[in-house]
Amino acid sequence: MNTSIHLFRQAILISLKMVFITGLFLSSCSQAPPPKPVGPLPSERQLAWHELQYYAFVHFNMNTFTDMEWGYGSESPKLFNPTQLDCRQWARVCKEAGMKGIILTAKHHDGFCLWPSKFTEHSVKNSPWKNGKGDVVRELSVACKEYGLKFGIYLSPWDRNHADYGTPEYITYYRNQLRELLTNYGEIYEFWLDGANGGTGWYGGADENRHVDRKTYYDWKNTMKIIRKLQPKAVIFSDAGPDIRWVGNESGWAGKTNWSILRRDEFYIGSPNYKQLTNGHEDGTHWLPAEVDVSIRPGWYYHKSEDHKVKSLKQLIDIYYHSIGRNGSFLLNLPVDARGLVHENDAKQLKKLSAQIKEDFAVDLSRKKDVTITADNIRGNSIVYYPERALDGKKDSYWATDDEVTSASLTIDFGQPTTFNRFLIQEYITLGQRIIAFSLEIQQDGEWEEIASETTIGVKRILRFESVTAQKLRLNITQSKACPVISNISVFNAPKLLEPPFIRRNKEGLVSIDAQDQGLDLYFTKDGTEPKGKATQYREPFLIDKPTIIKAIAIDPASGKSSQSARSNFDISKALWKIVSVRPGDEKKAWTLIDDNPVTTWTSREKDKNNMPGEIIIDLGETHLINGFTYLPPQGRYINGTVSRYELYISKYRKNWGSAVSKGEFSNIKNNPVLQEKQFEPVEGRYIRFKALSEISNQPFMSIAEFSILTR
Repeated sequence: MNTSIHLFRQAILISLKMVFITGLFLSSCSQAPPPKPVGPLPSERQLAWHELQYYAFVHFNMNTFTDMEWGYGSESPKLFNPTQLDCRQWARVCKEAGMKGIILTAKHHDGFCLWPSKFTEHSVKNSPWKNGKGDVVRELSVACKEYGLKFGIYLSPWDRNHADYGTPEYITYYRNQLRELLTNYGEIYEFWLDGANGGTGWYGGADENRHVDRKTYYDWKNTMKIIRKLQPKAVIFSDAGPDIRWVGNESGWAGKTNWSILRRDEFYIGSPNYKQLTNGHEDGTHWLPAEVDVSIRPGWYYHKSEDHKVKSLKQLIDIYYHSIGRNGSFLLNLPVDARGLVHENDAKQLKKLSAQIKEDFAVDLSRKKDVTITADNIRGNSIVYYPERALDGKKDSYWATDDEVTSASLTIDFGQPTTFNRFLIQEYITLGQRIIAFSLEIQQDGEWEEIASETTIGVKRILRFESVTAQKLRLNITQSKACPVISNISVFNAPKLLEPPFIRRNKEGLVSIDAQDQGLDLYFTKDGTEPKGKATQYREPFLIDKPTIIKAIAIDPASGKSSQSARSNFDISKALWKIVSVRPGDEKKAWTLIDDNPVTTWTSREKDKNNMPGEIIIDLGETHLINGFTYLPPQGRYINGTVSRYELYISKYRKNWGSAVSKGEFSNIKNNPVLQEKQFEPVEGRYIRFKALSEISNQPFMSIAEFSILTR
């Protein structure tokens, strides 16, 4: 009986204690209302868009079959004829890459429509593809739904085919097509617009130059009302939004300072002040976050000549951290090829990017059980705003400070020395973007040491830095518009990017080897063997002035893992070489064609149409026994000037050239503009005369990224 009474009393005491604690908790909550919103705020559709972060652009249209970027508008619909078109393959590739949606170029500037629009004959209905019964827009819409992807549309405002472009009648036409796309293909998550408006075009046979007032011609205010009515959940992208803004470049990066707000009324579609879009405005009037659009190849449409120019893993990783990691979204363009498929080279790089991202963020060190977190200020000392809220993985909870506190610190104690190199932080943007500047410190021997200092945060900021080891990490909010509101913090130790290193040689013959990530050891050989065992560790540039095969690898000293090997074949150095003759007026920067740098390109001046592309004469500085040469065409986005037919002469004294020691064509160089190598019977000489007989498009000029000889 006594035991029962004792247990009963204990139960009452525990109940009273819980009531007391609950009362304190509720009292604490009631004493600390949520922070007031600051500045422009995101709408529901914008918040939903922020969740996507990474999605695809697909440029596939008439240009795919004409090998152009901007069609003129006069192209016949009969040219559009993909042989293996498979939108399910597009969707599968994107899904496996971790993308959340696909935006399709339903109509580009040439006016050709990928759906059977009833308002024009310039569409798939008059193409041989599926005997005119096909509809790419519908097929992709269905494929996106099957793979759980969002579906978006790009409908070019400019139409170089339509006879009415530039008149009020064209606006009616544009809106009719807009209604077709927004009512017949399911839910659209993003409607995409760009600033290419007006210029030369076919225009129904007029073949003329037409300009429009970009501010007023399209009557965007009323056009966008149609979008809002038919697709209320869709965000609208353009230079000026109204929902999503262009980042101001097509290189794949947002500014280190990147506000999600903008003085929107200062911009319009095609605004000349577009460079401001890269950073946004601290005093912006509207929530208008940045979308970072970039192509996986140099061009936006497929060109066979770019099959070897798909962005490297390092380039793609850098874009990821410079877009999503800088408070932007990542819109990666995939130029579907003439078969109607995402090319194998592109798909391969997407898989590598996906795998690397997963590895980088595989283990969140801040979520381990021994981790504790403290802050120097907690809003109202309320449990609702404790710093633990930044580590609970919930979107709608956050650490916040008192209203008057606009600079504060938060410390993570890992419980033991921990190595890390990534720091991810997010603001609770429902209450606005607030933080102006922040820094990171680690504690070493009882002292705090700064490892990073940055500006804006927004929806997500990811910092990359060289690996550090510490038990304590401190976040300092150094400047904020109002009390900080931090919804998420994560810490990672990403693996090294173990890609083959870069091997380069300058004109003087000095070879340098560079890793694709920090903190890696480099090893090399000079005899063409794999760099293992007795390989030399690279520490500084070294001289190679004779034919040599260099192989190099990168090794992570922490894990012992190594990259695949890189290989470069070098012949004699160009230290003594000089350009002694080019066509008059072409001397400027001619030295770049022998600077041993494939990035630089020399182009001769364009003359009248009767002139051939031109020629160059090189003095090697001394006599060599020569048995071949190499020609590297331009390696950038544009390959104009690429030589298709040539003659090569060799002379000891530059007086008697005799017959050409080599002549002919660079086969298929237009579609495959890679390094060309030609060999011949050895000839002794000091002077080289390279004569371009024709250019790939019959242009009267030539371009050379690099010219070399073979002596081995």
